[in-house]
Amino acid sequence: MGVKQFIKSLHAFPRAEEHLLQKTQSGAVVSIIGLVIMATLFLHELRYYLTTYTVHQMSVDLKRGETLPIHINITFPSLPCDVLSVDAIDMSGKHEVDLDTNIWKLRLNRDGYIIGTEYLSDLVEKELADHKHDHNGDSDQKHHTHGFDQDAENMIKKVKQALANGEGCRVYGVLDVQRVAGNFHISVHGLNIFVAQMIFDGAIHVNVSHIIHDLSFGPKYPGLHNPLDGTVRILRGASGTFKYYIKIVPTEYRYISKEVIPTNQFSVMEYFSPMNEFDRTWPAVYFLYDLSPITVTIKEERRSFLHFITRLCAVLGGTFALTGNAGSLDVQVY
Repeated sequence: MGVKQFIKSLHAFPRAEEHLLQKTQSGAVVSIIGLVIMATLFLHELRYYLTTYTVHQMSVDLKRGETLPIHINITFPSLPCDVLSVDAIDMSGKHEVDLDTNIWKLRLNRDGYIIGTEYLSDLVEKELADHKHDHNGDSDQKHHTHGFDQDAENMIKKVKQALANGEGCRVYGVLDVQRVAGNFHISVHGLNIFVAQMIFDGAIHVNVSHIIHDLSFGPKYPGLHNPLDGTVRILRGASGTFKYYIKIVPTEYRYISKEVIPTNQFSVMEYFSPMNEFDRTWPAVYFLYDLSPITVTIKEERRSFLHFITRLCAVLGGTFALTGNAGSLDVQVY
């Protein structure tokens, strides 16, 4: 008996007799409020437990021999599709366009509605030395001394009519380039220099206003922000060259389901060079990119069940004790 009495003395929560308990209406209100608070806190803690969080890790980028996908979707409201060309150049000095590269041009009317489609099949590998963007070198002069043929004259008439109608162009698709520093640009550099002069009456009249709907270097993952998306640059009564200096950071996103998405995020700086009538170059929109040697790994993780139970006991126990004290205080006042 002595042992049983000793064990009973260790009971931390003794129970009072039924006839000694006093129930009040205000105490019931406090109990209901306590139950509502505990249910709310339970749901909050459950959602907190089920919600994943991300952990960022950095390491040296060891990838080799892979391609870099460049997703572009850009509108040029003041230039017809016939005069726009897309070039991608890497640090090796070549135009790099893989066989699976797909770039499309959508003709737009003055109101921005699509009126035609064209596939850029004229993108081929060239040596950088053979591609002079100033269009004033000796090789260009030799190449363009043959005058205009009927096709060139027809193109000039067609483009002038498109300019008069306010046609624009949307360029979209994917460029797969080598995973090295380089640039791609959209311009009128693909035109014969004399044809371009006949169409625009000088480089100062080439309006490279543009709207960047999407520019990314891989698939998107939760929380990714591409800083150039939604960029609008409209020139009024002026011309010039836009240059976007992009720093690409290789990134891997690992879902909690173990699925891995290899992609890239980037930062950007912008520079605009206004054009004057004495400049010997033609306006363009350049995207000059370089890759960081550091790769970022983003992992989704979930909090441990033990952590969930600990927090749940703390908030529910604290609420129960608080409402219990409030109820006993009400009884004493009564």
